Amino acid sequence: MISAWRIVKARHAAAAFTGEGARIAGGRWNSKGTTVVYTAESESLATLEMLVHLGSSVVLRSYVLIRCDFDEALVTAVDAKALPSTWRMYPPPLNLAALGDAWVSGGASAVLRVPSAVTASESNYLVNPHHPEFTQIRIGAPNPFSIDPRLVKPQG
Repeated sequence: MISAWRIVKARHAAAAFTGEGARIAGGRWNSKGTTVVYTAESESLATLEMLVHLGSSVVLRSYVLIRCDFDEALVTAVDAKALPSTWRMYPPPLNLAALGDAWVSGGASAVLRVPSAVTASESNYLVNPHHPEFTQIRIGAPNPFSIDPRLVKPQG
């Protein structure tokens, strides 16, 4: 059994696994209009993935941490060695989103394991909430999220 983690604003916790945010904004592994849910293989990686987009620890009180569990059989993996050398760049190369879009449209699995651009030795898991096997993913209750505020730049 694999566990993955997602950090979201508490007010969005009920919709945390709909993929609506990624559908609207797009991401490294999906284009705008493609619905996926981004999760990380550990609480600490989920934290790092969130911190690269945050400028202040003040807002952290408004976040929750949600665990999900799924079987390895639900996962397809991206081979990091097959990715272009620029895959970790920001903004990300468009071919990464095309890869994720093709995974969603192909329906091969409910979960796609991809390397993290923040720390390439760890993985993120993209979840397809429209895949028929999505119902096999167990989603936990939201829990308060807090980290040491020294990890975030002071505001001002």
